[in-house]
Amino acid sequence: MILTAIAIIFVLGYLAIALEHPIKVNKTASALFLGTLLWIIWFKVSGDTHRSSEQLFHSFGDLAQILFFLMGAMTIVAIVDANDGFSIITSRIKTNDVRALMWIISWIAFFLSAVLDNLTTTIVMVTLSRKLVEDSKMRLYLAGVIVIAANSGGAWSPIGDVTTTMLWIGGEISAAGIVKVLILPSIVSLLVPLAVLSISIKGRINSDFQVATQESSSFDRNVLFTAGVGGLLMVPVIKTVFHVPPYIAMLFILGILWTVVELLGRRHQVLPQRLNIYHVIKEVDVPSVLFFAGILLAVGVLGATGQLASLAKILEDNIGHTSIIVLIIGVLSAVVDNVPLVAATMGMYSLQEFPMDNFLWEFIAFCAGTGGSMLVIGSAAGVAAMGIDRNLSFGWYLRKITPLAALGYGSGAGTYLLLSDFIFHTVK
Repeated sequence: MILTAIAIIFVLGYLAIALEHPIKVNKTASALFLGTLLWIIWFKVSGDTHRSSEQLFHSFGDLAQILFFLMGAMTIVAIVDANDGFSIITSRIKTNDVRALMWIISWIAFFLSAVLDNLTTTIVMVTLSRKLVEDSKMRLYLAGVIVIAANSGGAWSPIGDVTTTMLWIGGEISAAGIVKVLILPSIVSLLVPLAVLSISIKGRINSDFQVATQESSSFDRNVLFTAGVGGLLMVPVIKTVFHVPPYIAMLFILGILWTVVELLGRRHQVLPQRLNIYHVIKEVDVPSVLFFAGILLAVGVLGATGQLASLAKILEDNIGHTSIIVLIIGVLSAVVDNVPLVAATMGMYSLQEFPMDNFLWEFIAFCAGTGGSMLVIGSAAGVAAMGIDRNLSFGWYLRKITPLAALGYGSGAGTYLLLSDFIFHTVK
């Protein structure tokens, strides 16, 4: 009875998160309330406070690693962005053909999201597209393909998507392994929608545009872009070479970048806000970090109560085929947030049965990362795009972009399964 009640509360809490806009309650508030409420209930009814404390300690230990990693990464990105470092990339986009612009922006978003993350990349690229294109309809198509590109690009990198980061930190995948097996399927998942959309999209734009920049010198932009983005690229290397947790490597890079900012600030008699770390940190999206905390706390209770293991058994008994189960998880990630889905999957299957770089974890990384593109609310990238362009509605995305995203998802998944079967011989 108690376990059923916990499951019902979890579902109701999840509905509150999904219906954030209709009920006018921020999803972070709902997630935090849900996660803490479930632990309070479990402590009360478990009958073993010591064991419940150990379960919470274990769950929060994994959670803390992810949160510190995210906070470090988001702060690095905020520092680079505050000094207009990303203009080094965006200022080089020179074309007046909409089709060419769509391909250029999409592939920049694809590779940029692998280095940064899909959320930040979407914000940067959608904002840029709004400066380059006046036609509102064309902006919507660009925003749609940017969402697909950012999610596809984040799927093959250990730091490109929070779910892939969770799997990397949890030991389910390795940095080199995930890049090797998912780079080609991820490319296909973007290439196919782009090719199809290119058939119908055409037109020209005014090439005489100027991307607004902040008051930062070229020297500052170059130094901070190199230190920030270069540092992010070094995180997997540091983790692999020194065998430290990823969040230690990320905080190490943040410490270096922070020092560089302090040294640059000495050149000014009056410290500009862009070099004032305390001002820049205010721009970090703390609500998103707390949202992940609430969700992962809630999923931790389902793991502690054994319900995730029970769900895994139900799926195995009724479906059995691992590939189909993971494909379903990917489709579900378009309806609900992929963070709890991946967190739940990590609780459903053990590393003893499915060790690092197993087919299961690799396929989950791809499906959960790219499946969210099929609905605009299915990923953080889609939600961010809606926030920037108010004309990007759920209905328009469903009609115009969802079929393309679904085609890309199926093509990419099929590519991975073929590679796994004929090259890696790991399909289950």
